[in-house]
Amino acid sequence: MNRAELSRRGFLGASVYGTVLAAGSPTTLAAIDTGGGFPCLPEDGTVRDRMWIWGGAPGATNDDWGHEPSRMTASEAAFYMGIPNLFLIRHKGRPKLEEYDQYALALSPLKRVVWAVVESGGDTDPERRDYVLKMPARFPNVVGFIMDDYFKNDGTAHLTLEQLQELETKRRTPDGRTLPLYVVVYTGQLDLPIQDHLKHCDKITFWTWKSEDLANLERNFERLEKIAPQHPKLLGCYLWDFGNKAPMPLDRMKRQTEYGYQLLQAGRIEGLIFLEHGVCDIGLDSVKWTKEWIAKVGEQRLAR
Repeated sequence: MNRAELSRRGFLGASVYGTVLAAGSPTTLAAIDTGGGFPCLPEDGTVRDRMWIWGGAPGATNDDWGHEPSRMTASEAAFYMGIPNLFLIRHKGRPKLEEYDQYALALSPLKRVVWAVVESGGDTDPERRDYVLKMPARFPNVVGFIMDDYFKNDGTAHLTLEQLQELETKRRTPDGRTLPLYVVVYTGQLDLPIQDHLKHCDKITFWTWKSEDLANLERNFERLEKIAPQHPKLLGCYLWDFGNKAPMPLDRMKRQTEYGYQLLQAGRIEGLIFLEHGVCDIGLDSVKWTKEWIAKVGEQRLAR
């Protein structure tokens, strides 16, 4: 091996392990309990440790939401953005069940992966759920599960309360832990009767579907806190205005991200999620600004 190749490999190794794996291996992280309310996070957590990217199959949203075609994979987007944690969501039948292990292998350098048991559009299937629930035994950085688009417009859900109770049993690990179950809640669902289902969920990811409604973000988040005061929460930040099938205005991108940063510093949320990986390679101002913002604040330490 020549010196140029050695230098190249050294640079790549330093970039990957310095940016994404600085706090330790996935196996170590999954077992840490700091007693500070964030059991999956390292004790010396930074702002970057609380960042997540929402991902799926390459190009999964290309045909539906008005943005330019993307070819980037979820793992590429995580490294490009400097984000160490990822939610993996199946969308429109992709990835296929037989591809799950290959995806998990590609994502194994990340700190944490949370995998969908209820998928985009509320799709769910017992065979896929059971497969995902067994993945942490083989992929230690799979540290939880999420239910996407879980609540219907009438306040009912895509699983019954009995199925949620069954999920709780299946989320238990051999060492006695129960891996967390995340759920998606949109601002438009705050008036629905969702509390009984939330009782069986561990963490809430909170989303504003249309960018103009970000004007009410502070008020809506306070409403969520009253509905579910005990649940740890993560704020979802759209990189593309999916609700309007249009670019996310930069002022609104800054608004949601900077408000999330304030919530994070105040201990009112445990993380921010940027959605989604499939717009990170199409030249958006919102992506450029967010990437630069993460590089600026990522290594800041959070008071515990």
